[in-house]
Amino acid sequence: MAEKEKIIKACKKGKRGAFTKLYNMYANKMLGVCMRYAKSLEEAEDILQEGFIKVFQKIDTYAFQGSFDGWIRRVMVNTAINHYNANKKYYENELYASDSNEEGDRTEFREDDKNEIQIPPQVLMSMIQQLPEGYKMVFNLYVFEGMTHMEIASFLGISESTSKTQLLKARKKLKKTIEEKYGINTKA
Repeated sequence: MAEKEKIIKACKKGKRGAFTKLYNMYANKMLGVCMRYAKSLEEAEDILQEGFIKVFQKIDTYAFQGSFDGWIRRVMVNTAINHYNANKKYYENELYASDSNEEGDRTEFREDDKNEIQIPPQVLMSMIQQLPEGYKMVFNLYVFEGMTHMEIASFLGISESTSKTQLLKARKKLKKTIEEKYGINTKA
């Protein structure tokens, strides 16, 4: 029996030491997931703690079908979304921020660009963190979680078209940030 499976079974039996081991095994990785949805490290840590409480409360529902990593990640993402929805009123000024130039909203990254840029993951994550809240939430759910616009709309209580618009605006803003940071012009 794999070590991870032993720890999960011990958690299901309520053994405190197993909870600590499980937390230590996943905390850093899941903090990275939470950071994508938070405004700050402190907020991400709050989401992480709340997520682990849910993991420990619901560990009995994990039936060893599918990956545990995927299961715990889903708990963390759902916790982050619930946190976002609970605090949405505080984000309202940023939620649907718009750029003054609406004409460029359909801009997307060019996949056929021959001069591919290598952006360190930390730099890219920092750029994503700087997006307005609405852009960031939709971008993360679509790109990293693989959700459809219909699923995102349901999770966030917005329309599908708003989800699509937020994604396009997030991409445009990221593209502009990349162009400015790396001194490139992707318009041919």
